[in-house]
Amino acid sequence: MQIKYHELKKFKKEDIDYYLLYGQNVGLIEETINNFFKPLFSKNIISCDEIEILNDVSKFENSIFNKSFFDNEKFFIINRVSDKILGIVQKLINNKAQDIKIILKAGALDKKSKLRGFFEKEKTTVITAFYEDNYQSLLLMVQKFFREKKISISNEIINLIIERSKGDRININSELEKILSYAEKTNKINLEDALKITNLAENYSITELVDQNLSKNKKKTVNILNENNLNTEENVVILRTFLNKLKRLKNLKVNLEKNKNIEQVLTSSKPPIFWKDKEIVKQQLSILSFAEIKYLIRKVNNLELEIKKNNQISDQILNNFILENLISANNTI
Repeated sequence: MQIKYHELKKFKKEDIDYYLLYGQNVGLIEETINNFFKPLFSKNIISCDEIEILNDVSKFENSIFNKSFFDNEKFFIINRVSDKILGIVQKLINNKAQDIKIILKAGALDKKSKLRGFFEKEKTTVITAFYEDNYQSLLLMVQKFFREKKISISNEIINLIIERSKGDRININSELEKILSYAEKTNKINLEDALKITNLAENYSITELVDQNLSKNKKKTVNILNENNLNTEENVVILRTFLNKLKRLKNLKVNLEKNKNIEQVLTSSKPPIFWKDKEIVKQQLSILSFAEIKYLIRKVNNLELEIKKNNQISDQILNNFILENLISANNTI
């Protein structure tokens, strides 16, 4: 059966044994598990990936059905699930497995998903969708945090936190903990303090820098460069992120020659492209030619060696590459 995440608390410990929590809001899923489920099942919490179970189904089933005298209730958190695990779940339900609670965690699930369909129709299971936060939901979250901690803070600082965390709940929680630690003695924080303490959202994801650069977005690329102090190790990570994305674009270009339907090509891409990333990938494909992609792949490979040999000027080397890659852009800084 389907219920909303804020309704989960109405279920008592003994009501439901199988939960499917899915969606793009990973932060809210983690909060729900940590704040609601784990306090109820504080012992014998076992976390694993679907692939671990599929690689040894017998071992997983034995851990459930073969109990010793001292066994207590087990609480399984199974990450990154897909339709492949449905048969195992059905077997557990049909065989009335005792003393277990199972949470299945998944990303976005299509309406055609067999796993999603089963959990929606089955009366002894719960399925809950976790949609991405909007500004209002994040605003309420941050306001509640400071109200409960009795910290005086302005709306300007709250907006700064949300903006710099890129609207991501996990990033916001990290920033809130920093501010809490800083404000423990004063119970007050000003804008200057907040600017020093908080990170620019792009620090959380080098992917943003690479994506904006490959999309020839001058304004955003330069803004990220100006607000980040990257060390040699991060520079290498950035180059490898460039390389991975360029190789993906190269493969997509090849597949588009065979199948002109870009939606089908993106959907069938492996590794999969998240729905929220599809638009920027489309933009990159339209801007970059196959020849330019191949050139950039060679360039990135050579740059990694150059950076490792010239640590002291690695920032300059990388910045030059990134800015040169914007030359053909039509935007203005």
